[in-house]
Amino acid sequence: MTGNICVLAEQWKGQISEVTYELLVLGREVADQLGVPLTAILTGFRSRDLAARLGAADSVINIDHPLLAEVIPQTCTDALVQVLTGTRPGAVLVPLTNISLGIGTLIGARMGLPVVNFCNDLKVTDGRIEAHCVMYGGKIEAIVEARTASALQPAVLGIWPGARRADNGRTERAVPVTDAAVVLEGTQPIRLSKYIEPEAGGVDLTKQDVLVAVGRGIQDRGNLSMAEDLANALGGAVCGSRPVIDQGWLPLSRQVGKSGLTVKPKVYVALGISGAPEHIEGMKDSRLIIAVNSDPRAPIFNVAHYGIVGDVLEMLPALTAAIEARKAAGQHA
Repeated sequence: MTGNICVLAEQWKGQISEVTYELLVLGREVADQLGVPLTAILTGFRSRDLAARLGAADSVINIDHPLLAEVIPQTCTDALVQVLTGTRPGAVLVPLTNISLGIGTLIGARMGLPVVNFCNDLKVTDGRIEAHCVMYGGKIEAIVEARTASALQPAVLGIWPGARRADNGRTERAVPVTDAAVVLEGTQPIRLSKYIEPEAGGVDLTKQDVLVAVGRGIQDRGNLSMAEDLANALGGAVCGSRPVIDQGWLPLSRQVGKSGLTVKPKVYVALGISGAPEHIEGMKDSRLIIAVNSDPRAPIFNVAHYGIVGDVLEMLPALTAAIEARKAAGQHA
């Protein structure tokens, strides 16, 4: 494969998103194995100073335009296609987040390139990129090689957050920055009128040291009391994945994941949570992750530091009892 590996650097409200650093780590691995440079592409308006934070790349292409102040997929695609057409990269890595979702697919459609979405890992085999994909909420895992009927082609790869650790992609290294001029229409079909922030809840999950998270495996709203008992024993709070919130068992302010909150507690206990990429995005940086699930192949075990394969409803009382016993023993010691 020839051509640079390119990473779309996502920025939001004047800050580089965490997922950008994750993709820089993954992109670096792929670029080094292929023996090609790694290039970061940054879009925005008056945001050139953000390019200095992308030192994990070998170079940065900065696309600055007033219509790129907001991340609108159609407008960003218009700009990116103009730049990518001239560079013809070996692959383009695009974050699959609420901000950038759709950009990669539009690039592929406009440039006639194959697109592989829902990737949580990339491997290089015999000079070719294999995309490891997780689909349908983690129910299907697939290994995909982007190709046309005749030959391998440059590919657009949509990467789920959580593919690598963001901290490994941060560096103060200075890299050359090239300003790319683009021509955009004076009007755009979509405009953002305002941002609506989620309502604050009674418990700020982002400040909790311990979180006990429940998923479908809790089976019934009445079983939440067992999770609350465990959270009380650990001195933490109860939260949930989207299916639990959608059922109305917990308020929206307790949702962790892509469409909820991002948390980084010292301890995260995942009970009956399969580990869909949308949920992993919100808790992957927890210091210690403990998962309980009856399915030994549940994706949550891929990020958990400790795992228990078993029935959540059987394990919950046992875990709570064991913790209470240890606490009692410590008090009398």
